[in-house]
Amino acid sequence: MKTTIDLSDGLAKKAKAYAAAKHITLRAVVEQGIRQVLRNDRSSSRFKLRDASISGNGLQKGYKDADWAKIREAAYKDRGS
Repeated sequence: MKTTIDLSDGLAKKAKAYAAAKHITLRAVVEQGIRQVLRNDRSSSRFKLRDASISGNGLQKGYKDADWAKIREAAYKDRGS
């Protein structure tokens, strides 16, 4: 398909120099660039964290107003040092 694109002078010069250095056409450079943009856009889909919450009423009695040190101590109480 033929189409016309309008590039800034600086970008066009860089693209032509790149094409010449790689011994490829300007068309190939443009196609590679478009393919890369499309590939990157597809791989950047947003990550959605699944809902892994559990039902309940919060912390058990005795820990509702406890500081983190007390909660951590209870959580690791039965583990060997």
